[in-house]
Amino acid sequence: DVTQAYRIEEAIKPNTKVLFVETISNPLMKVVDLAALAAIKRGYGLYLLVDNTFASPLVCRPLEYGVDLVLESLTKYINGHSDVTGGAVVGSKEIIDRIRPLHINMGGVPSPFDCWLVMRGLKTLPLRMKQHCSNALLVAEFLATQPGVTHVHYPGLPGHPHYKLAQRQMSAYGGMLSFVVAGGCYAADKVIRRLKLVEFVPSLAGVATTISHPAKTSHRGMTSFDRAKLGIDDGMIRVSVGIEDPEDICADFEQALRND
Repeated sequence: DVTQAYRIEEAIKPNTKVLFVETISNPLMKVVDLAALAAIKRGYGLYLLVDNTFASPLVCRPLEYGVDLVLESLTKYINGHSDVTGGAVVGSKEIIDRIRPLHINMGGVPSPFDCWLVMRGLKTLPLRMKQHCSNALLVAEFLATQPGVTHVHYPGLPGHPHYKLAQRQMSAYGGMLSFVVAGGCYAADKVIRRLKLVEFVPSLAGVATTISHPAKTSHRGMTSFDRAKLGIDDGMIRVSVGIEDPEDICADFEQALRND
C-alpha cells in the first residue's frame, strides 16, 4: 500500500532503483503523499516516477513536490476527446535529455495529426477539468445517498481516508470515482445493462461519462479472493465523469440503480 510510507520503506531492496506510483490510484481512488515519497526517494537515492493521469496537470503538479518524472496519458484528459493515443514524460532537462534518444530510437513518436489533436485539446483543458471535477463531486455525493450503493470512493468526499491530503496536494478532486453495489458481479452487470446515457467503456477521461467494471476488465486476471484483499469488490463500478449536465448523469444512475 503506497499510501503508507513505512510499507514502501519495507519493500525497498538493495537493487531498487525507482518508486513508481499513481497520484490517484485506479480503481480505489487512493491519494499518495508525494512529499513523503520524495523524502523517501532522496533518503535511498532512488528516482520517483508518478503517473498523474487520473488527476491531470490541472489538478495536481507532482514536480512541485520533488517528483523526478511525471507520466501523463495524452489519450485521457489532456486530449479529452477520445481520439488520440499518446503519452508524455515530464521532468528536468537533465533527465529528459537522457530519455530523448531512446524515445526516438524506439519509435514512440506521435504523428503530426495526433500532435495537432492534443494541441486542440489543450485549449479547452482548464474548462473541461473544472466541469469534470465539479460534476464528479456532485455525482459522488448523489451515489452516496442511493439504496444499494454500499460505498463510494472519491477523494472529494469528507469520509474518504485521504480527503485532507487531497485538499493540501490538489486544486480539486478529479473526475474519476468508483462505487460498490451490493450483490457482486451480478448486481454490477445489472446496473451496467440498465444505463442509457452512460456507456460501458474501459478507457476514461473523455467528455462523455463512461463506466468500467474492474472485475471484468482491468483486474479480471485476478481471482475474486485476491481482488477482495486489495479492497476491490466484485460489485465495484468505476466512473469517468464527463462534462454533461450533472442532473442527466445522476438521473441515469438513479434509474439504473432502481430495484424494480
